[in-house]
Amino acid sequence: GLTEPLAQWIENRLTRKDETCQIAAALAARLGLERLWSVDDHSADTPGPNDPAENKAFEQAITTAWDNPASKTRQDMSTALEARLDQPDGLLNLYRAYNAPDGPMLVYRSDFGAALAEPSPQGFGRQYLGYWETRNLRMVANMRDVLGRYPGARMLTVVGLSHKGYYEAYLDQMHDVRLVDPLSVLR
Repeated sequence: GLTEPLAQWIENRLTRKDETCQIAAALAARLGLERLWSVDDHSADTPGPNDPAENKAFEQAITTAWDNPASKTRQDMSTALEARLDQPDGLLNLYRAYNAPDGPMLVYRSDFGAALAEPSPQGFGRQYLGYWETRNLRMVANMRDVLGRYPGARMLTVVGLSHKGYYEAYLDQMHDVRLVDPLSVLR
C-alpha cells in the first residue's frame, strides 16, 4: 500500500545521517524495544526578522562569538576523533570523548556561554541562548512526560553533544529520575 513517493521518503530517511535512524532505531531493534519516543521539539523556533540587514547582523554576532579558543579546541578534538572513525572502536572512542565529564562545559564555553557574553545592543547572543534553553527544556519535558507514564522505566536518550549538558542539568532536577553515567554504558 505504499505509494512510490512515500517509499522514496522512507528510503531517504533510512540513509539520512541522523542519530534517530542510524543509532537509536538500530539499537532499539537490537535490544528488542518496541518503539522510540520522539522528544526533539522545535516549537521554540521562531521566524527571524524580516529585515535582511538585521538577519545578517545576528548571524555575524553569533559567528563572531563562536570564534574563540574553546571552539578551536572543540573543532580540533572532533577532527582528530573523526579521522579515526575507520579504526576499530573509532566510533565508540568518539562517543566516549563526547560523553566525557568535561564535554558539556567545553560546548558551553565554545557556543552558549560565548553567545551569552556577545555584546550586541540587540542582545543577539542572549536571544540565541534563550531559544536554545527553551528548546532543551521542552525536549526534557517530553522525556519526563514519557517517564511519568511508565514509572520505573529506563530510558536511553541519543542526543547531539550540544544538548547533553542541558539534558543532564534539567533532568537532574527531577524527583523521580536518576541519571546514569554514559561512560558506564560505553565500555
